Amino acid sequence: MRRPGRARGFPPMGSEFRTMTTSNDKTTGGDPTPATGPAAGHDGDRVSAILLMMVAVTLFSGLDTAAKYLGQAYHMPVAQVSWSRFVVQFVLLLLFVPVFGGIGARELFLTKGLKLQLLRSVLMAATTVFNFLALGYLRLDQTITITFLTPLVVALLAGPLLGEWVGWRRMVAILVGFLGVVLAINPAVGGFHPAIFYSFAAVAAYAGFILLTRHMSGMDPPLVTLFYSMFVGTFFGAPVALVDWHAPPDLLAWLLLFSLGILGGVGHYLLLHAYRLAPASAVAPFLYFQLLSMVAFGYVVFGQLPDAYTIAGAAVVVASGIYLFHREHVTARAESALRRVHTPD
Repeated sequence: MRRPGRARGFPPMGSEFRTMTTSNDKTTGGDPTPATGPAAGHDGDRVSAILLMMVAVTLFSGLDTAAKYLGQAYHMPVAQVSWSRFVVQFVLLLLFVPVFGGIGARELFLTKGLKLQLLRSVLMAATTVFNFLALGYLRLDQTITITFLTPLVVALLAGPLLGEWVGWRRMVAILVGFLGVVLAINPAVGGFHPAIFYSFAAVAAYAGFILLTRHMSGMDPPLVTLFYSMFVGTFFGAPVALVDWHAPPDLLAWLLLFSLGILGGVGHYLLLHAYRLAPASAVAPFLYFQLLSMVAFGYVVFGQLPDAYTIAGAAVVVASGIYLFHREHVTARAESALRRVHTPD
């Protein structure tokens, strides 16, 4: 157990595999990787990082849209859709990592904590499955609003699990964020759908995934951790997916299945690159651009628009998350200044 301290902020990313950041500039949704480069302070780099972030979360919205469309238009089982997302990215990982990643295929299997890697990968797979189940019944804007609870849940659980306690200001922001989700799902006026529990389960699994990734930070190289995430999803999900496999009836269905891995993989790459170009405090708030892209895809593809309750609730949740980013930045600057004062010349 770590000593009591501040809880590091976690920006949300929509669906299952969104890379998240902590205040010590390590990505945790994908894997712990330095988030800032030598030129991270340049204004041009910050603009590029923000643009990369906006493109990345738009790709993630496309991933969720494709998954929802495959379920609704082609009635494909969630297991098949989820497994397709894993297997495509797994194959791409095997093809490109030995060439561009500076690590051989055999080295990808070498880990110092096999049980933790397996548990983390199971949590990632559970996040994917629960999110895709929710997408079968809920609008895109509803699922993303609930997913934005993830950083609030992580901040709340970081105290008892990691010894990183939040102050009263951030605790208020967390409670306000939860109230925002209640407003978005408006249970008192007949807007409640049981599939919302799938989204809550996805948030819970994702929060566990993030906290476990924090705990494992530095244990293995980032590519090894990413590899196990794809490996477990691919091989353990194969029996379930193949037993109930529905052959795609046309080229569009095949392309959509293949696009799941492409959209997720490219989105992660752009996200990691964005955090290397600029500090997390400058980039993370633009994760909420995904709400706009989700609404756009929902309208163009499904003819759905958010209702007033969802808009109001999403605004509350986003405001709470941005305030957490702000408090995290303020606390980090204060701690950095304190360390400089107490560091001998």
